[in-house]
Amino acid sequence: MKSTADVVMIGGGVIGASILFNLGRLGVTDTLLLEKDVLGSGSTGRSQAICRMHYSNQVTAKMAWESLAVFTNFDEVVGGESGFVETGYLVVVSQEDGAGLAHNVAMQYELGIDTMRVTAKDLEEIAPMVSVTEGEVMAWEPQSGYADTYMVTTSYAKRAREMGAEIVLRNPATAIEISGGRVKAVVTAEGRVETPIAVVAAGPWSKDVLGQIGVDVPLVPVRHQVASITRPVDKLPMHPTVGDIAQSFSFRPDGRSLTMMGFGDDEEVEVETYNQGVDMDVMADAMGRLTRRIPAMADAYYRGGWSGLFTTTPDWHPILDAVPGIDGLYCAVGFSGHGFKLSPMIGVTMAELIVEGAGKTVDISPLRFTRFEEGDLLGSSYRYRVLA
Repeated sequence: MKSTADVVMIGGGVIGASILFNLGRLGVTDTLLLEKDVLGSGSTGRSQAICRMHYSNQVTAKMAWESLAVFTNFDEVVGGESGFVETGYLVVVSQEDGAGLAHNVAMQYELGIDTMRVTAKDLEEIAPMVSVTEGEVMAWEPQSGYADTYMVTTSYAKRAREMGAEIVLRNPATAIEISGGRVKAVVTAEGRVETPIAVVAAGPWSKDVLGQIGVDVPLVPVRHQVASITRPVDKLPMHPTVGDIAQSFSFRPDGRSLTMMGFGDDEEVEVETYNQGVDMDVMADAMGRLTRRIPAMADAYYRGGWSGLFTTTPDWHPILDAVPGIDGLYCAVGFSGHGFKLSPMIGVTMAELIVEGAGKTVDISPLRFTRFEEGDLLGSSYRYRVLA
């Protein structure tokens, strides 16, 4: 492991890998990424990997739209494969959330996002397997879908290495040295690395990493359950990705015969001790909701599952910023379930912030560190915030 670097990245999920790659594109190649386990072993590897643009705020909607362009042209833009599969994305909300959906679609349309409101009659052509009830309101994104977290993360890492970055696995950062109000070094079990810039992108471990140097960041880990379902392909060969806000869960196809379903309450947990399995009673309830949305799923069966962590902030939106009061310290944290779908633009804008002083491709100032103490939180059109 090198003893000096221009930038040290703490965290080897898709966020850290994307930032590392994009730093290289801007000419910063004397970089080091430290990962406590293997690439993508934290929240990245447990993500549903849905790529959609339906948000309540311009900053995240635009980041998702620009990120989709990267996922769909990944070999040209980055190099390697993203595993992107276009399925279309259907948002379903209850009548009481209809005004919120209308607001979101109008905002997204103004940004040039390919989205539209649709009716039950439209679904007969778009997604005839989906059942909706009277009063439910819907929007459709034809270009959305899902990608492969492993392919994306490792492709970013491979290209960053080719540009000069070093990636060290199973070697967590144990301390960030601060001297005279600025970053001096990052310490690991394998040694000390002098650097003027450290970037914390350690997912649910970020709160502890920053807390060690007296930085209090409002991050709360929340358990999110995912189930893999074998669907009856004779009756249901394919279906769109669905953000079912009306029933507070989501699902997407997974290959030719499986469906991946995300569900569960906002259960606050401890990072090192949370239940990484699935609660079978909660899963059974979610299966009932899935069958109500797609009746052919009555013949589906549970194949397996897992739980991952959303690292949430008070407004369920990330913090992308320099840390106030410590020169050279940056953080990309608190993704609240949105990280993977935004990861290409997070890498682009964080690299711009570090090298050029501001995110230029997308204005990320609404995601600044100080917005919580300023009382300038981002809002949501819906109560189910991870889908908003």
